Amino acid sequence: MAIPEFLADLRSVVGTRLLWLSAAVSVVVDDAGRVLLVRRKDDGRWAPPGGILDPGEQPADGAVRECLEETGVVVVPERLVLTTVSPEVTYPNGDMTQYLVLVFRCRPVGGEARVDEDETLAVGWFGPDELPPMAETELECLRHALADDPGAAFVWSGGERP
Repeated sequence: MAIPEFLADLRSVVGTRLLWLSAAVSVVVDDAGRVLLVRRKDDGRWAPPGGILDPGEQPADGAVRECLEETGVVVVPERLVLTTVSPEVTYPNGDMTQYLVLVFRCRPVGGEARVDEDETLAVGWFGPDELPPMAETELECLRHALADDPGAAFVWSGGERP
């Protein structure tokens, strides 16, 4: 799986050390209430489509771009549903990252779900009661996107709010 050019340039300077990156995720919900998921090529796990934001890219634009690249489905972001921080990730090549993740609920407006040549092993639509096994972090994205709450969720670890 190719990494963005800006990240390859950065890695040439910092090596495998921990990098703080931003990412956007699309939880795509169709008219039947099904969600679009990809089976990732890098780790074989099912997840909503998403990926690293390019420098200067608006997060909603990145969510749309990543979804189209990974699934062939054109989406429109409807609302930001979650901001969170991923656990630290160490890739097989030793690169370490941690992500600020912005999750958008999106609706499909075009395209046809298909596997891409670089990042996905499978792409499919799943009912909320028919989800494949997924990591808790991915399930959290789905829970927030499928909830009726119009606000964005976030974690507060600063104790009691003043």
